[in-house]
Amino acid sequence: MKKGKKQAGLSAKRRDVLFITVMLLPAILIVLWQIYYPVLRGIVMAFQNYNLYNLSKVKFIGLENFKELLTPSPFNSFIRTMKNTVYWVFGSLVPQFLIGFLIAMLLRRSFRGRGGYQGVISFPWAVSGFIIGIMWRWMFNGTSGVINDVLQKIGLIEKPIGWLSSASTSLVSVIIANIWYGIPYFVIMITAALQGVPQDLYEAAEMDGANSFAKFRVITLPHIKSVLILTCLLRVIWIFNGPEAIISMTNGGPGGSSQIMTSYMYTLINSLDYGKASAIGVICTVILTLYTLFYLKVTSLNKED
Repeated sequence: MKKGKKQAGLSAKRRDVLFITVMLLPAILIVLWQIYYPVLRGIVMAFQNYNLYNLSKVKFIGLENFKELLTPSPFNSFIRTMKNTVYWVFGSLVPQFLIGFLIAMLLRRSFRGRGGYQGVISFPWAVSGFIIGIMWRWMFNGTSGVINDVLQKIGLIEKPIGWLSSASTSLVSVIIANIWYGIPYFVIMITAALQGVPQDLYEAAEMDGANSFAKFRVITLPHIKSVLILTCLLRVIWIFNGPEAIISMTNGGPGGSSQIMTSYMYTLINSLDYGKASAIGVICTVILTLYTLFYLKVTSLNKED
């Protein structure tokens, strides 16, 4: 009798497992098809001369795509693109953090219209990066842009500057747009962290005669340090993977002067050179994998502290 009940129980469990598997199978297949297959296919194409203009001659060429990309030469734009990527990431990150931190500290104080000001500050974060790029492309326009108009009126420049058409200013221009786009992220995250600092600590410090700087150094900074570290580390990944402003403002031009690795990959895809584009994708994946390991190490150390 007991044996029969046990077998019936096992049979019911098998039916449950089969039912759950059948229900999950469509979702699993979609994930495999939409995510994992393209990743594996991209890795394969990175080792091929895969160009849609000449599909009849697609073959494996080993590391040739990587060698061509990473070998320094006067005609190799990818080396400059890698340097631009470093400028893009840190040139965007540092001002975003500093300005966002300053605004978050100011928003701690109570003042009239504080809620509305927070909404205005957060607005760019709710808008697509492509739309932000289009807006700033108009502002940086060399003939009718508002930036040239303002600078001329206050006497800083005598004639309009082609910000996006000049190799010396194109990268700086897209970095400025990206700075404006990313400030709300730090404002939101740091403001939330500041609200978690116990107010009684500030009251006790005031009773001990501590000034504003001492309260910031002893109370505020230690309490929000973990948030500051995590937000900066996470923001690096987003900036690295976010070429929308560049694509919509300059498309990497002129002459690749504002190109970064992810926007260059987009340019190669548009030129139908999937082999080289996939090779850049693999390089980006390796870089981000190493950075993720660093990120996990830092976050684990932060938890231990």
